[in-house]
Amino acid sequence: QVQLVESGGGLVQPGGSLRLSCAASGSIFSINAMGWYRQAPGKQRELVAAISSGGSTNYADSVKGRSTISRDNAKNTVYLEMNSLKPEDTAVYYCNVDLIPRVGVRKNSWGQGTQVTVSS
Repeated sequence: QVQLVESGGGLVQPGGSLRLSCAASGSIFSINAMGWYRQAPGKQRELVAAISSGGSTNYADSVKGRSTISRDNAKNTVYLEMNSLKPEDTAVYYCNVDLIPRVGVRKNSWGQGTQVTVSS
């Protein structure tokens, strides 16, 4: 069993910043890619940023240049820092982890989601 616990969401003013965290725990042998997705009301879930086990990163064009994804492998945790937030960044943000719970088994897990609201 794998658990993903997200934190760091909330209400932020336009132009502000926030840092999301997602910690994985439970049966984990190793972790491959980690990422953040978001889903705004009435829209499909979309990739925000992802980071590979080797540290390579990928960002959505809408957040590129004002977001940084990072990971702490010792803590099985992924972070997303977002700056210059805009009202269109308002969404539920979900952590996603591609991991190996035990040798020969691969699992993709989602967090429960954390609300980010950008509003004055």
